[in-house]
Amino acid sequence: MISFLPTKTRVRKHIFLFLFSNMGFLVQVYLVFTTNYFPWLTIVVVLPIFAGFLLFFFPHRGNKVIRWYTICICVFELLLTTYAFCYHFELDDPLIQLTEDYKWIHFFDFYWRLGIDGLSMGPILLTGFITTLATLAAWPVTRDSRLFNFLMLAMYSGQIGSFSARDLLLFFIMWELELIPVYLLLSMWGGKKRLYSATKFILYTAGSSVFLLMGVLGIGLYGSNEPTLNFETLANQSYPVALEIIFYIGFLIAFAVKSPIIPLHTWLPDTHGEAHYSTCMLLAGILLKMGAYGLVRINMELLPYAHSIFSPWLMIVGIIQIIYAASTSPGQRNLKKRIAYSSVSHMGFIIIGIGSISDMGLNGAILQIISHGFIGAALFFLAGTSYDRIRLVYLDEMGGMAIPIQKIFTTFSILSMASLALPGMSGFVAELIVFFGIIISPKYLLMTKILITLVMAIGMILTPIYLLSMLRQMFYGYKLFNAQNSYSFDSGPRELFVAISILLPVIGIGIYPDFVFSLSVDKVEAILYNYFSR
Repeated sequence: MISFLPTKTRVRKHIFLFLFSNMGFLVQVYLVFTTNYFPWLTIVVVLPIFAGFLLFFFPHRGNKVIRWYTICICVFELLLTTYAFCYHFELDDPLIQLTEDYKWIHFFDFYWRLGIDGLSMGPILLTGFITTLATLAAWPVTRDSRLFNFLMLAMYSGQIGSFSARDLLLFFIMWELELIPVYLLLSMWGGKKRLYSATKFILYTAGSSVFLLMGVLGIGLYGSNEPTLNFETLANQSYPVALEIIFYIGFLIAFAVKSPIIPLHTWLPDTHGEAHYSTCMLLAGILLKMGAYGLVRINMELLPYAHSIFSPWLMIVGIIQIIYAASTSPGQRNLKKRIAYSSVSHMGFIIIGIGSISDMGLNGAILQIISHGFIGAALFFLAGTSYDRIRLVYLDEMGGMAIPIQKIFTTFSILSMASLALPGMSGFVAELIVFFGIIISPKYLLMTKILITLVMAIGMILTPIYLLSMLRQMFYGYKLFNAQNSYSFDSGPRELFVAISILLPVIGIGIYPDFVFSLSVDKVEAILYNYFSR
């Protein structure tokens, strides 16, 4: 038997012949993975939802396996996205990169067009980061875990697809893809009033999608018998003034609901108040930012003349939103609703930055999109972990939590400071850049700039009031020790990891904001150059 075994020489010979005969194939594989011809974005968009479908083949009671599988998919997706961007994206090129253009439906002349630039790269990385941490935060969810994790992955695909779509109809499809998962996550895993909140959410968002679809079809069908939905082609298209204003209003309504912009914001506090905190992380961290992204990508980039007309009104609405939400937030008894109104207030800075029509203002708005994505998700996560321990949602019933849960108290305090724009944190840099963007904006007179700055400063004064009062009601006093049916224990390694993972980029961007500006500055210059040259 031993004599029939191959010798070491024969083994080496077989290995050499195998490698030599397959060298051409290996070279082709290497070239595919190291060039831009590989469909990176298609894989990044399709992988989460495809992997989510496989969850239904898992055993029904394998909750731990399902959770680990979902987390591994999210981590792999984030690493794949980071690799593609690091090795195949040129920061100093404002043009669309990693482009993919495949004809999808021949009868309708519909294309699968994907591509990224400096404007979409930041939100895509933010989506991957927050979704990965949200799946880790959802570890305690055990009821119908297959469906829950599938919905999380389906949202992941829809959000990545919205930020990378280069076709208006594809953008609309991806925009709609994440609505149903949010509705189901809210209606099945929400609080006592989850059905009311879910119905309100779907009515607002689906109603706004009608305006988005009308705008997409109107722009796509204008001036030709065949639909023109390519972003690059539409960026050079001109329209009659009245028609461009109509298109602008339609898109503005759709994005105002998602951002949200007052008075179309009332769905947000109810949704945040009833949703599971992992869903709140996705809502505050990513979903709201899709509306702001749409304002820049479509309203500002494709409809510049109408945007120049509406930009003063956007500034006024942004100022009112900052003051109104900051004034309303202290009156909210529900902890998550108070944080939701703080999100509405901070979104006002993004609206003002977009309306400033200045290089610095728009860069500040993009930085605020990334900054508030981290901070908002972190605050809702910490609010949820606090609820897991004391089972209380109303601030006037809380108190004395600082001693029994010191780690949560520390991280909650630090991230609240980041939310009120403490120097050294990302929120401070973002709001400061938006201020400078107003001051240097060529569109507004000096007295107008001074008035806007003063009113914004009032909003920044109100922000510490409701955030510090929230910390006082939660963590100080003695009420908690007298509360019945409450148990207190500090955060574990999983929760501490999620909180610190969000805190690190908040501090990092606050110290060195060029992490974000290096992505967006060239694209912003290109948008404003085309804007003023048309």
